[in-house]
Amino acid sequence: MALQDKYKELINAASAAGIGNLQVREQDGVLYIDGQASSSKVTDQLWSIYNKIDPDYRGGDLVLNISAPEEIYEVVSGDSLSKIGQRFGVDWHKIYEANKELISNPDLIQVGWKLKIPR
Repeated sequence: MALQDKYKELINAASAAGIGNLQVREQDGVLYIDGQASSSKVTDQLWSIYNKIDPDYRGGDLVLNISAPEEIYEVVSGDSLSKIGQRFGVDWHKIYEANKELISNPDLIQVGWKLKIPR
């Protein structure tokens, strides 16, 4: 129960954010928080709270497993996978891997393509 007290702000924020299938359980000295967020913005907010409680994530006493849906981005003129990756804070290789069915050459993307942006 002590871990639930330590991470009470995080648990309350997850609940208030409407995390779907929210599950909080403690096992072997580790608190597990699982669920699905409506957006990556929500997951970012939760990670920010976690960082405030346990800077640098050194406690090793929490597993935060909140997933968010992939974002879809439509390629515009002048885009590259690197630029798109910088915009979303994702390595361009991950974007390429998530869209291999569409992208045969990572140096050649086309305006109008709708790319999945993994989180």
